[in-house]
Amino acid sequence: MPHPLFSPELRVMLADDDLPGLKALCDSVHPATAAEALDEFSAAEIWTVISPADVRTQAAIFEYLPLAKQIEVVESHREGVARLIEKMSHDDRVDLLRRLPARISESLLRLVDEADRKDIATLFEYGETTVGAIMTTDYAWLPPTLTAAEAVDQLRQQAPDRETIYYVYVLDELRKRADGVAAPRKLLGALSLRDLILAPRFALVRDLMEEELVTLNYKDDQELAGQVLARYDFIAVPVVDDNGGMLGIVTHDDVLDVVQEEATEDIQRQGGVSPLGQRYVDASFFAIWKSRAVWLALLFLAELLTFWVLSYFEDAISAVVVLALFVPLCISVGGNSGSQASTLITRSLALGEIAPGQWRRVLRRELIMGLALGTTLGGIAFIRGALTPTDTRGGPEKVNHPFTATPPAGLGVTQDESGDYLLPSGTSITRREDKPLLVRLEKGTSISPTTLGPVEFPAPSEVRSPPISRWQLGQVIALAVMTICLWGTLVGAMLPLMFRRLGLDPAVASGPFVATFVDVTGIAIYFIFAKSILLGW
Repeated sequence: MPHPLFSPELRVMLADDDLPGLKALCDSVHPATAAEALDEFSAAEIWTVISPADVRTQAAIFEYLPLAKQIEVVESHREGVARLIEKMSHDDRVDLLRRLPARISESLLRLVDEADRKDIATLFEYGETTVGAIMTTDYAWLPPTLTAAEAVDQLRQQAPDRETIYYVYVLDELRKRADGVAAPRKLLGALSLRDLILAPRFALVRDLMEEELVTLNYKDDQELAGQVLARYDFIAVPVVDDNGGMLGIVTHDDVLDVVQEEATEDIQRQGGVSPLGQRYVDASFFAIWKSRAVWLALLFLAELLTFWVLSYFEDAISAVVVLALFVPLCISVGGNSGSQASTLITRSLALGEIAPGQWRRVLRRELIMGLALGTTLGGIAFIRGALTPTDTRGGPEKVNHPFTATPPAGLGVTQDESGDYLLPSGTSITRREDKPLLVRLEKGTSISPTTLGPVEFPAPSEVRSPPISRWQLGQVIALAVMTICLWGTLVGAMLPLMFRRLGLDPAVASGPFVATFVDVTGIAIYFIFAKSILLGW
């Protein structure tokens, strides 16, 4: 969204062609603030605003622009952007070039300085989700033989071109591989700028450096970098090759971008949306439709299995109509408990708190938790089932047309104390009924209560089965809720671990995915208890 203060001011400066004012504003505010103020400007306007500033300021502002805006500016001002790329952070410019269309990135690279082009090509070789892809080769380093005073002088020369100088890395002499190509300098140690400044002037760097270092391999996953920085509270972590050669550093700001991106993707997957890879406001209608429609269609097809399960238990529903009223309750219990468990396990996996190999420990913990939660909800469900009104437990069926009931030979229709008419077992209405039925008429209508043979009932009326036991109904609902809650908890906990073991994103196994799977199986569990207890199946 546009900046409430600077966006209108920039509009006025553009209208007045105030180039000195534009330069002063770009130089005085933080690059992120300047980029925010340019959020709703066109590519031509953005370039007009930043072009009066020096190249480093232009590059800093450009880095904070949304990707869609960066692409627009690149397409319209390719030669100027090529100069900016040379001043951008090494990892940021590689990230930008990865996202640009191939034809644009190739044309840009031809305009970039040869040294920068080689650096970009080197970083391009690393996998997109690896530490190598987010590292920068722009770090401060020193040989071990310098004194503290000499080291400070050398850092003063390096500082303008380095992303950070708070950590200084100590490297050995340049070596060459067997094929004659220069190998990365071996990482010997590191020291902070603070320690260097406070050290005696003639102390050697090798005596001041810390040799026990935490490093990352260039092939490590990006998420590991976030975990290391969070665990040790580092500003940057060195990246090495398999032989301990220094390749670059990963800084905290780059890891924050990765963490935010990973968290966004996980949340989108948990909501049943394919990752957009860009801001919602910048994504096209088709991209958003596709990311949502694919998952919705898959989940819809999966939910169709509930139709098959309900049709399989159609006889139980027709025999005890009140069972249908509790289906949504049982479905929601399984989906909610499964989503809870999957969210906790998925987040723990992302933070490195647990690993797929610890599935037994997770299973034991969630088994006990599922039983505890199921018992809690089962107690509530038992009370709700037992308090179901008598009329509802009788399964009323509205009949809006006159009908004839034919009792078995020698039996008649009788009237009970409440005024309802009792049809004995074996009475034929539209089909043979093997259980007694009750018929409730509208006020003001009646029939002879002791008539033998066929009896005409006027419309409208209500045909009811004798109410089932409130205690049996409560027992069915309680047992079903307990079992479904336990089942949903176990499924929600185990699926993310299984997905991680298979190399898939565990976030896919949460939210709608778990809920859909538990819905189908939960309905089957519910009706199995109902048929066993109420119908003697």
